[in-house]
Amino acid sequence: MRKIISNVPNALTCLNLLSGCVAVIMAFYFDDRVGGLTGQQWCYICIGAAAIFDFCDGMSARMLHAYSALGKELDSLSDLISFGVAPGMLVFNIMAAHSTHPVACAVALMIPLLGAIRLAKFNVDETQTTSFRGLPIPANAIFWIGCADWIAKYEYPGYVVMVVLVALFSLAMVSNIRMFSLKFKSLDFYSNVKRYAIILAAIAFVALNGISGLAWTIILYILLSVFTRQHD
Repeated sequence: MRKIISNVPNALTCLNLLSGCVAVIMAFYFDDRVGGLTGQQWCYICIGAAAIFDFCDGMSARMLHAYSALGKELDSLSDLISFGVAPGMLVFNIMAAHSTHPVACAVALMIPLLGAIRLAKFNVDETQTTSFRGLPIPANAIFWIGCADWIAKYEYPGYVVMVVLVALFSLAMVSNIRMFSLKFKSLDFYSNVKRYAIILAAIAFVALNGISGLAWTIILYILLSVFTRQHD
């Protein structure tokens, strides 16, 4: 029984990985309808599911005291697919759909490339136990879900703007910007003010703007991290 319990976090991590793989596939069926939804929408859902599984595997590991070196490595590999490759392919297909030079859209590959570097830095940096150095790769993926939905609702902002956004957010992942962790250690209000603020802002942004509100939530997260001192 103990062996089964110890593998619960790893099973959730594998679900994260599978969700990311399906998201990558759906990104290449961008405008096709599958089960009533477009490939783009399925990509959002699968990345979102991966984020939920990513949260649950860490929580279950803490609750069950089931930490392992295997789980740590598996988590990073899964995150690279779900939050690096999947959003990278989503952005690649968005840019390719609006460009006459698809090769130029390879700039979207900065997302998985720098995402991999960010994960590698995290794994060897012992100072990132309670806060982060650089934009977490799941947060970057959530930004691109919101950005993709905004483009679908309004209009493509142009190649130059997309290149600048890809470069800025990719470089943010490997930057030295201190980002506070969104994980709750307790429900105490005063020690979690910024976390509660992000949750309330996300609800408000999504209520007002739909899925595209997620992009504004991540921008707020970055601004709060930059302009407030990190104590946690």
